[in-house]
Amino acid sequence: MDKGVEKSQRSEQTLRFYEVEMGEGLTLPYAEEGIFAGFPSPAQDDRLESIDLNRELIRHPATTFLARIVGDSMEGANIYEGDIVVVDRALEVHDDDVVVCCVNGEFNIKFVEQRGDVAYLVSANSAYPPMRVDPEDDFILWGVVTYVIHRPRRI
Repeated sequence: MDKGVEKSQRSEQTLRFYEVEMGEGLTLPYAEEGIFAGFPSPAQDDRLESIDLNRELIRHPATTFLARIVGDSMEGANIYEGDIVVVDRALEVHDDDVVVCCVNGEFNIKFVEQRGDVAYLVSANSAYPPMRVDPEDDFILWGVVTYVIHRPRRI
């Protein structure tokens, strides 16, 4: 086993899963022109468009699910405890993707790194060392995180 790689820390992060229900949809007011972080433009009118978050955030309804984050292993990637992630199982994994995976029956949200013929699950919090995925491990890649929904102010 590689130095700095722990197999025993598989449970620092779990997820609570939710199905996506597309239904009729709910349109909400939407500022199409954006919200200015500096000084507002005096020429901007206050007209609001509508947006359906289901259509905006979910491309593949049949293969998409939501999960609530439990734990702090991905804080360096701006994914915090209590956040909701949108996970699409139809997408192919690419470098730097955040993924949801199941290792030996435990769900995790991590970066996956391939080093030669060995895969590692990498946290975005240095308190958690990379986890080596060995051939005897029951490893299932569940999907790619496409969006993270979190509150800027914790209550």
